[in-house]
This record gives sequence, structure tokens and C-alpha cells, in this order.
Amino acid sequence: MENYNEIINGEWLTLVDFFATWCGPCKMMHPVLEQLKDELGDGIRIIKIDVDKNNNLAMNYRVQSVPTLMLFRKGEMLWRQSGALQLSALKNVIGQFQ
Repeated sequence: MENYNEIINGEWLTLVDFFATWCGPCKMMHPVLEQLKDELGDGIRIIKIDVDKNNNLAMNYRVQSVPTLMLFRKGEMLWRQSGALQLSALKNVIGQFQ
């Protein structure tokens, strides 16, 4: 798999999910992200970053709560939000950048 920087610097719209295995809202986001990928297919890349295993990356982005979602294209952060979202809200956000 490509490394993180290659992915977020690519042409694809990329949703990054900073999560933790012990986080309840993060567990609620998992099926939402799967359904989002099913619906949008190749229109988006979704990567999950475990903050406990990737502490330096989480600190670089000043992730203070999980889940924290970030949307990137060509290395530019287009959007960021902490907390769980419903599928419809997430699709509305992504639709603004497609």
C-alpha cells in the first residue's frame, strides 16, 4: 500500500479517519464509512489511522479527540471535524468537494 503522504497528495479525494480501537463513537463510524465507500466507490479513498499506533501523525495534525475526520485532495486539507457523523451529513460534506 502507498504511504500516507502519497495517498493524501494524490488526485483522489481522500477521507482520513483518525480513530482509536477503544473509542465508542469510532466504532459507530465504521459501518458509516463502509456504506460511504460502497455508495461512492472510486469517487473517494478512505483511510483509517489508529492514533495509538500512529501517535506522531496524530500529533502533527493536533488530533485531540477521536474520531477526527479530515478530507484531503492534492495534499490540501479541505475539511476537518471531530465526532461521529451520520452518513447523510458526511455525504453532504463530501459532495461539496466532488
